[in-house]
Amino acid sequence: MLLDYEAVHFDLQDETKDWIEERMAKVDFAKDLIVDLKFTLTKEKNRYFLEAKIHFRWGKSHVIKEKSYDLHEGLNSLLDSVEMKVKKEKEKVKEH
Repeated sequence: MLLDYEAVHFDLQDETKDWIEERMAKVDFAKDLIVDLKFTLTKEKNRYFLEAKIHFRWGKSHVIKEKSYDLHEGLNSLLDSVEMKVKKEKEKVKEH
Protein backbone atom coordinates (compact mmCIF):
# COMPACT_ATOMS: atom_id res chain seq x y z
CA MET A 1 0.00 0.00 0.00
CA LEU A 2 1.41 3.32 -1.09
CA LEU A 3 0.58 6.36 1.07
CA ASP A 4 0.84 9.78 -0.53
CA TYR A 5 0.24 13.23 0.97
CA GLU A 6 -0.42 16.56 -0.69
CA ALA A 7 -0.83 19.75 1.32
CA VAL A 8 -2.20 22.78 -0.51
CA HIS A 9 -1.69 26.32 0.89
CA PHE A 10 0.15 25.09 4.00
CA ASP A 11 3.08 22.89 5.02
CA LEU A 12 2.22 19.48 6.41
CA GLN A 13 4.27 18.78 9.52
CA ASP A 14 6.14 15.50 9.95
CA GLU A 15 4.26 14.92 13.22
CA THR A 16 0.96 15.03 11.34
CA LYS A 17 2.24 12.57 8.72
CA ASP A 18 3.42 10.23 11.48
CA TRP A 19 0.05 10.52 13.20
CA ILE A 20 -1.78 9.66 9.95
CA GLU A 21 0.48 6.63 9.42
CA GLU A 22 -0.15 5.55 13.01
CA ARG A 23 -3.92 5.76 12.46
CA MET A 24 -3.60 3.88 9.17
CA ALA A 25 -2.21 0.93 11.11
CA LYS A 26 -5.87 0.12 11.82
CA VAL A 27 -6.32 -0.87 8.17
CA ASP A 28 -3.19 -3.03 8.00
CA PHE A 29 -5.51 -6.03 7.71
CA ALA A 30 -6.36 -4.83 4.20
CA LYS A 31 -3.06 -3.39 3.01
CA ASP A 32 -2.75 -6.15 0.41
CA LEU A 33 -6.14 -5.08 -1.01
CA ILE A 34 -5.24 -1.38 -1.38
CA VAL A 35 -2.97 -0.26 -4.22
CA ASP A 36 -2.59 3.32 -3.04
CA LEU A 37 -4.12 5.88 -0.73
CA LYS A 38 -3.69 9.58 -1.45
CA PHE A 39 -4.51 12.32 1.02
CA THR A 40 -5.09 15.84 -0.29
CA LEU A 41 -5.30 18.43 2.47
CA THR A 42 -6.29 21.95 1.41
CA LYS A 43 -6.43 25.03 3.62
CA GLU A 44 -8.60 27.93 2.53
CA LYS A 45 -8.84 30.87 4.91
CA ASN A 46 -9.52 29.23 8.28
CA ARG A 47 -11.06 25.99 6.96
CA TYR A 48 -9.59 22.67 5.85
CA PHE A 49 -10.90 20.57 2.97
CA LEU A 50 -9.67 17.00 3.38
CA GLU A 51 -9.87 14.29 0.76
CA ALA A 52 -8.76 10.67 0.62
CA LYS A 53 -8.62 8.68 -2.62
CA ILE A 54 -8.48 4.91 -2.18
CA HIS A 55 -7.61 2.63 -5.11
CA PHE A 56 -8.29 -1.07 -4.59
CA ARG A 57 -6.43 -3.77 -6.51
CA TRP A 58 -9.60 -4.99 -8.28
CA GLY A 59 -9.98 -1.61 -9.98
CA LYS A 60 -12.49 0.07 -7.71
CA SER A 61 -11.71 3.47 -6.24
CA HIS A 62 -13.41 5.71 -3.71
CA VAL A 63 -13.10 9.37 -2.80
CA ILE A 64 -13.92 10.42 0.74
CA LYS A 65 -14.20 14.12 1.64
CA GLU A 66 -14.42 16.04 4.90
CA LYS A 67 -14.52 19.72 5.85
CA SER A 68 -13.34 21.06 9.18
CA TYR A 69 -12.08 24.14 10.94
CA ASP A 70 -9.53 22.03 12.85
CA LEU A 71 -7.01 19.91 10.93
CA HIS A 72 -6.71 17.07 13.43
CA GLU A 73 -10.43 16.88 14.10
CA GLY A 74 -11.11 16.70 10.35
CA LEU A 75 -8.36 14.11 9.83
CA ASN A 76 -9.79 12.01 12.64
CA SER A 77 -13.18 11.99 10.96
CA LEU A 78 -11.66 11.34 7.52
CA LEU A 79 -9.56 8.41 8.77
CA ASP A 80 -12.60 6.89 10.52
CA SER A 81 -14.48 7.09 7.21
CA VAL A 82 -11.54 5.53 5.34
CA GLU A 83 -11.42 2.68 7.84
CA MET A 84 -15.16 2.01 7.49
CA LYS A 85 -14.98 2.10 3.67
CA VAL A 86 -12.08 -0.37 3.61
CA LYS A 87 -13.96 -2.75 5.94
CA LYS A 88 -17.07 -2.56 3.74
CA GLU A 89 -15.10 -3.25 0.57
CA LYS A 90 -13.29 -6.16 2.19
CA GLU A 91 -16.63 -7.67 3.22
CA LYS A 92 -17.98 -7.26 -0.33
CA VAL A 93 -14.96 -9.06 -1.75
CA LYS A 94 -15.31 -11.86 0.81
CA GLU A 95 -18.93 -12.44 -0.22
CA HIS A 96 -18.02 -13.10 -3.86
